[in-house]
Amino acid sequence: MSITVKEVNAAQKAWCKAVIKIGKLSKKSWEQARDYALVVLKEAYNYEFGPVFFRPTLTTNPATFRNDIRGALSYFVGRDPLYPYDKGFAVKNPWTKVTYKNVGVGKEDGIQFYNDIAITMGKVTFLADDGEEITVDKTFIFQKGSDNKLRLVVHKSALENKVSKK
Repeated sequence: MSITVKEVNAAQKAWCKAVIKIGKLSKKSWEQARDYALVVLKEAYNYEFGPVFFRPTLTTNPATFRNDIRGALSYFVGRDPLYPYDKGFAVKNPWTKVTYKNVGVGKEDGIQFYNDIAITMGKVTFLADDGEEITVDKTFIFQKGSDNKLRLVVHKSALENKVSKK
């Protein structure tokens, strides 16, 4: 089951749009945002089929890694007593624009392919209405399931390091 560049880029674009939609919904109702985020996690991540390694950007020890869907949901929308430090990355200051740029040049656009696995690494930039902007270094590993859908099996994210000028 090979994966195409088009499929990977579509999955990345869908992820970006989902983060925006979670934030939009949170302005109306946190419950709607939570319900939609759960749908996204079930469709875009591999939690219902096997393990997922999820290391989101703004987490703290001892809950740095989110290896179950509950932990991932808390990261995106917050309000889970098991994760009291989560503020809800997608709802705290809802993002209005989310873009990605994979590293690399050429036909594959920074994507590595290994049969039913595709690996991307690059930058994701989040922009909020109030002008807040965050750029993170992101690694996504997608696996194509027997239903031909790409799902994230690894999501690793870290704040972008910048050289400070003195």
